[in-house]
Amino acid sequence: MTEFLLESDIEEICQRLAKPAQDFAGKTVLLTGGRGFLGRYFMEIFAKLNETILDEPVKLVALDNLITAGKEGSEIPELDNVRFVNHDVTQPFDWEGRLDYVIHAAGIASPYYYRAYPLQTLEVAITGTRRMLELADAHGARFVFFSSSEIYGDPDPKHVPMAESYRGNVSCQGPRACYDESKRVGETLCYIYHTTNGTKTNTIRPFNVFGPGMQETDYRVLPNFASRIKAGQPLNVYGSGDQTRTFCYITDAMVGFLRVILKGVPGEAYNIGNPKPEISMVELVKRIEALSKGKVDYNIVEYPDSYPADEPNRRAPDIRKAKLQLEFEPNIDLDEGLKRFLDWADEVYTGVQ
Repeated sequence: MTEFLLESDIEEICQRLAKPAQDFAGKTVLLTGGRGFLGRYFMEIFAKLNETILDEPVKLVALDNLITAGKEGSEIPELDNVRFVNHDVTQPFDWEGRLDYVIHAAGIASPYYYRAYPLQTLEVAITGTRRMLELADAHGARFVFFSSSEIYGDPDPKHVPMAESYRGNVSCQGPRACYDESKRVGETLCYIYHTTNGTKTNTIRPFNVFGPGMQETDYRVLPNFASRIKAGQPLNVYGSGDQTRTFCYITDAMVGFLRVILKGVPGEAYNIGNPKPEISMVELVKRIEALSKGKVDYNIVEYPDSYPADEPNRRAPDIRKAKLQLEFEPNIDLDEGLKRFLDWADEVYTGVQ
């Protein structure tokens, strides 16, 4: 276990999944985006499942081209029954032998990075998804695509919280379009392969997942805030500060993701997140201040050129489908999740971006 994740979080995830995770025993899993924020959790979780839970080890093959891995992702751990391959998923990947699950978690998810790499963002979610679907189809493997809550765009207030049936309100021409629209196309590819070829596909739509392991230079709200707290600087709140989000701590999110991978109804999409509380960015600062050792100052600032401005005003998931079909239930409240993340960031972050 590297310093970039919490051992206790990995153990908690594995214990919560002890019974359903037995379905992984003796299987082979291919994971893309293996050195991203979520990918690093998957690698450590599968290693811990082998060590403590599974009757027979699961074999994991993790792919990543390390384009946005940073120092956290570029340090490849040596884990039993886990193999890392430096590979660009937009290129064909040949695999001989058994393959039971394909988890397509590769993607450029940070607005800072997809603004810098718009074509690569499109490619990994469209061409990369098709490459991995072809592979899953050829081997009869279950396929899981990591989409995004961004596919809902800026929702009509009548549809908040958003259910999976909501079709969204997304601009195809704008600074976020390369990410939002590519994820929508990726979902369409899953639909086509499922309905045409019978490929067992699932789509996961994560909602604002956070926790230890997020890169300090990720430039999303919580790493940004934690880094500036470490540096003793006021927090920068973009736009009006009135935009609202719900936040899901990583242990809850990973349990939800793995329940979809193991038990998702083929062809279905699932929101995975925490539906409450839905709070504004200014309210988030106040929560952080209450958990911190002293006063936390903040400034309301314009969006920087490096960060896309047309963000949704609200984002909150309806998770009834995951509750009913997968028995998914978040159990880490926001304050507990923030405390774990901020304590970790205080140890790991440098305060320099």
